[in-house]
Amino acid sequence: MNRRLRYVKRGDQTVVAVQLALDTPGFSYQKWGATQKCQAGDWIVDNAGEVYTVNRDSFANTYRRIAPGSYLKISPVWAEVAAGEGEVRTKEGTTHYRAGDYLVFNEESGGDPYAVSADKFAEMYERAD
Repeated sequence: MNRRLRYVKRGDQTVVAVQLALDTPGFSYQKWGATQKCQAGDWIVDNAGEVYTVNRDSFANTYRRIAPGSYLKISPVWAEVAAGEGEVRTKEGTTHYRAGDYLVFNEESGGDPYAVSADKFAEMYERAD
């Protein structure tokens, strides 16, 4: 079993985000090998050209506004390298991953999970002290 370690987002890894603050039933879309769902109040995020949605509560708990439309993830995450392929259930849907990808958790207890490729994870995160 892999050891889960604490990481923080690199300071230069801001995202562009807009809250879906509309009276809407939301929408579904295909990403990460499965259907993702966005609800009213969730956030549409552009992370260096990769666009996806983030649950409103998760976004509020983990991001800070830097400038209008620009946000930085300020809370730490806990991550481990996936030993094999699989899928993780997120607040937005399901994400499929491969061996070597990172399983990332916004909560130390393992809650609010998602998966990120090893290369992308190395670009975005660094070990926390």
